[in-house]
Formats: sequence, C-alpha cells, structure tokens
Amino acid sequence: FDVQEGVYAYVAGPSYETPAELRYLKMIGGDAVGMSTVPSVLVARHAGMRVLGVSTITNMTNIDPQPGDTTSHDEVLEVGKVVVPRLKAIITGVVRQL
Repeated sequence: FDVQEGVYAYVAGPSYETPAELRYLKMIGGDAVGMSTVPSVLVARHAGMRVLGVSTITNMTNIDPQPGDTTSHDEVLEVGKVVVPRLKAIITGVVRQL
C-alpha cells in the first residue's frame, strides 16, 4: 500500500476530466485530481475546524487517450470498495494518535 504526497487538483465534476483539463492540470503541477475533497475542506475550515485530507486514486487517467479509453463509474466504485479496509486501518491509526 503506497502512500504518496503531492499536489491535489480540484475539479467541480460531476463528469470526469477531459484530456485537455488533465494536460492543463499536469502543466500547472497537479499530481492527482478529485471532485470531493476540496469543498469539504473549505466548509470545515470556514467553520474553524482542523482538517486532514486523505484521498485514494481510484482511476488512472490518460492525458493522451486512445479510442475506446474510458473511465467507468462502476470501475471507480469497485476500486473504492477494494481500498476501504486499507483506508480504515490508516484512519484508525491516525485517530489513535490524536
């Protein structure tokens, strides 16, 4: 289970990123792209809460896709199910340290 650190780029969704968006986000230094973490962090910080963001990469996008390359929401959900036990272990460990 690899833990990485990088620049999280936010897009509003609800559709997946286009190849042009991905090229731009990579060009400006983005390492990972997501739709849900940033709005939650903004609301929590506005309320004065301290925040630790943890994200999983559920699909590897291609900035130069070939015909037939698509991201299926079902595939993303399936990967999410696989990583839940690992995330649970990480979060449990972090909470124990608080």
